[in-house]
Amino acid sequence: TLTAVAFVGLSATAIITKKDFSFLSSFLTAGAFVLIGAMLLAFFMESSVLHLAVSAGFTIFASIMILFETSQIIKGGERNYIIATVGLYVSIYNLFVSLLHLLSAFSGED
Repeated sequence: TLTAVAFVGLSATAIITKKDFSFLSSFLTAGAFVLIGAMLLAFFMESSVLHLAVSAGFTIFASIMILFETSQIIKGGERNYIIATVGLYVSIYNLFVSLLHLLSAFSGED
């Protein structure tokens, strides 16, 4: 439910404000490289705090990605709707998995 609420809220923000969020593309590119590096570092260091930081980073990244992709679909920046749909699906999936990891870590169960 948390993922659905986040998706509806972010998509509604992109639709209602009619703001062009294409300025986020450079931030998303840099963020992807930073997250990949942090993910590799967390894999080799096996630090639970670093794993949580990576999950939090992916949660923020997926949220911004949903906002960007919804804006691109509405503004006509993405003309291939199959790629747009798959991109949104992957972002929703990443948001779900990241939130699941964060919530399971804070619930005390592993």
